[in-house]
Amino acid sequence: MMNGLNGKKVGVAATRRAEEISGLIQKNGGLPFVYSIQGRQKLHTSISETNVLDLIDQPFDSVLLTTGVGAEALEEVAYRLDCHTEFIQKLKTVDLIIRGSKTRSWLKKHGLSPTLVSKDGTMENLLDVQADQKFAKGDRLFLQAYNQDDAALKRQFEALGFTVYLSKPYEYEEPDNDTLFSLSEGIISQQLDIVIFTSKTQVQNLFKACIKSQELADAFNGKVLAAAVGKVTANELSKNYISDVFQPSKPKMGTMIIELNKYLTDRDNET
Repeated sequence: MMNGLNGKKVGVAATRRAEEISGLIQKNGGLPFVYSIQGRQKLHTSISETNVLDLIDQPFDSVLLTTGVGAEALEEVAYRLDCHTEFIQKLKTVDLIIRGSKTRSWLKKHGLSPTLVSKDGTMENLLDVQADQKFAKGDRLFLQAYNQDDAALKRQFEALGFTVYLSKPYEYEEPDNDTLFSLSEGIISQQLDIVIFTSKTQVQNLFKACIKSQELADAFNGKVLAAAVGKVTANELSKNYISDVFQPSKPKMGTMIIELNKYLTDRDNET
């Protein structure tokens, strides 16, 4: 039986864990090429300090943590300000709303239980559910976001009746233009067989920077397979008119490589 990844050229769009992903690809016979287009993560220390102190001191009914990175950034600042106990204690007194599995793992580490979890890991699901929640009628919401879609999110929750406090403990800077160009050219020329995306930010950065977005979509719908870790990332690819998106059953890198390898093996054996 053929090894699906054997000899395949795989683009890796991630920054975090890119080395680990590359190792898994190599272990299965693939040839990884890293194109880190996430953009460098930049922490807003002074803003985070204000956010943490406001969370502790001000009345809030709900706290929405959209990312594990954001929760960890706020926690790091709470340690620095010597108010970590107060920070965790405050989170025990509010309704905790979370989007993804990484945030849920962070809560579990601190003995915290969410009131509401997105069923599919998307903000769209949370917004749909929030419309029917009793605490969505004029309550104060501490919304942890970052520089992707933050203003739109704030407006959407305000439209549901929340008074929203927007916390942006970090942002992603623009990625390197040369890296973006190299990846887009590798896709359009079909020098790459597969491209793995681990966040919607990577997809947005790629299509925003490329003036040949239709050619990108055509390549993905042709010979280049787009692989997405998680539904949010897969949805972003679909928004850019990519119809053939590989998505593992669980949003885990190990699962991704195992299932991708099997998918390619089955596909190769059929041809």
